[in-house]
Amino acid sequence: MTTQTGTLSPDGVRTMFDRIAPVYDLMNRLMTGGLDQRWRRLTANAAVRPGDGVLDACCGTGDLALAAEVAGGRVTGLDFSERMLERARRKSSTVEWVRGDLLELPFDTAAFDSATVGFGVRNVADLERALAELARVLRPGGRLAILEITKPRGPLRLFYRLWFDGLIPLAGKILPGGSAYTYLPASVRRFPGPDELVALLERTGFAEADYRLLGGGIVALHTGRRRDD
Repeated sequence: MTTQTGTLSPDGVRTMFDRIAPVYDLMNRLMTGGLDQRWRRLTANAAVRPGDGVLDACCGTGDLALAAEVAGGRVTGLDFSERMLERARRKSSTVEWVRGDLLELPFDTAAFDSATVGFGVRNVADLERALAELARVLRPGGRLAILEITKPRGPLRLFYRLWFDGLIPLAGKILPGGSAYTYLPASVRRFPGPDELVALLERTGFAEADYRLLGGGIVALHTGRRRDD
């Protein structure tokens, strides 16, 4: 399993994110021109209603969890990288930060009203199982919003290739955990496209699954509602 193919073992993913934690926020801003924060606000607002119990899975350094809190949620942020969580804890003492695995969520069934994932589902070893776990911990009717990089279809395809396949890996060579920025474009190439992800959401317990493209088609925001059983 290698960064070049966009596939890593769970331990490899954890180690990679532990290494890049010190520069994770900076690289997000550079890679998106600062738009990632706006996209996170859109994601939070798509799922979270005031008073919701919210799970932000694969929370990383916590920016999406903070956006969910601003939207009115009582937020639990979960990640399996302790180095990422260390930085998240510095940003908020009101979010509950939990170390755990999206594939085996340490929460009761129907424990949350809404859930968000920002730039995280691309990294799990079993995407269908991860989505099924999110469905399990949401109450019937609970809302899910997933923000993820996707392969652009339109005129930005050339820019995407230059930026993600060229400049980002080059920048990563001078930063801690530089191999992560070789893994990034490769992991996007192997990830399901937006329509395929809609089908997966429908198969794993979600209704009204849909998406909107952001950033000229480089990012997709998927939404769905936990089916009533």
